[in-house]
Amino acid sequence: MASIPEIRIPLANTFVAQKKNLRIIAVDVPVIGGHAGITILPLLSKTKPSVSFTDEEIQQLTVRIQNAGTEVVEAKAGTGSATVAMAYAAARFVESSLRTLDGDSNECCFIESEIADLPFFASRVKLGKKGVEAVISSDLQGSSEYEQKALEALKPELKASIDKGIEFANKQMVAL
Repeated sequence: MASIPEIRIPLANTFVAQKKNLRIIAVDVPVIGGHAGITILPLLSKTKPSVSFTDEEIQQLTVRIQNAGTEVVEAKAGTGSATVAMAYAAARFVESSLRTLDGDSNECCFIESEIADLPFFASRVKLGKKGVEAVISSDLQGSSEYEQKALEALKPELKASIDKGIEFANKQMVAL
């Protein structure tokens, strides 16, 4: 079972579109990894349409995308959460799921996967009529040196988070 795309995807698309003066609807930035902090990794080298970034832009955009939820909450002066972005992410996933009725669709989601030597990982997947049909590993191929280093840096933190989640789920199963 895949979870809906992380709220960072629509916000990553928005931030890149703003930075590069593109239409938001035309921008697609794969966001892989996990859900919090450094475990979130936008693959800016895989942005569509293809755009170039300075090293400074990559660093700034990566940190901004990693902290996107906090940015939304702060913009609301602490009076709420990033629910609109989460709703958009859910709507986007539903739309992708419906597109599978006409063929197939690609989307980033957090799934059980071995793509990064972790039991779960957010990555682009091919959705089909039977659900997740394949994990698209090509996003990790040819990624930038910055992205490769960030991927290695996020693994221990994401692994610890996954282990906590599995432990929590196991405790819930015992309680039933």
